[in-house]
Amino acid sequence: MIRFIANPFRSKSLTAMLVASLALGTVANLGSARAETKSSDPTILARQELMDKIKNASGVLGGMASGKIAFDQTKAAEAAAALAADAAAIPAHFETEVQDKATEGKPEIWLNFADFTSKADALYAAAQSVDSSSVEGLKTSMGPIGGACKACHSAYRM
Repeated sequence: MIRFIANPFRSKSLTAMLVASLALGTVANLGSARAETKSSDPTILARQELMDKIKNASGVLGGMASGKIAFDQTKAAEAAAALAADAAAIPAHFETEVQDKATEGKPEIWLNFADFTSKADALYAAAQSVDSSSVEGLKTSMGPIGGACKACHSAYRM
């Protein structure tokens, strides 16, 4: 016969883990709810569409660099060109300060617009210099792209 003996320390730690898990789940759900909320504002919709295009082009390049997507030089060059064109369009999409519950852009974008624009320019420069001739070239190119995205998102994305 197996007897279970209650351990008061264990139950407290399990309770703490349960509370922490629920809290993290709630925060994660709030973040995803914000991201899934659709705006009715055409300016914000255009921004979101632009960012989705940037994410998709970066995903193709990153997928090829990591081996998750088969390397195709033509598709890599097309993705790099699309990324550069979309990066160049970022400042124009954010010139007008418009915010609602669906946006992930911080108000600091318009307080520091020159810095925001310089971060978009860094992404453009990184996309322009993508070496799409080989997987190794893509691997080398992804660092500056990721760095440019991170720099901007860290400062200007909620």
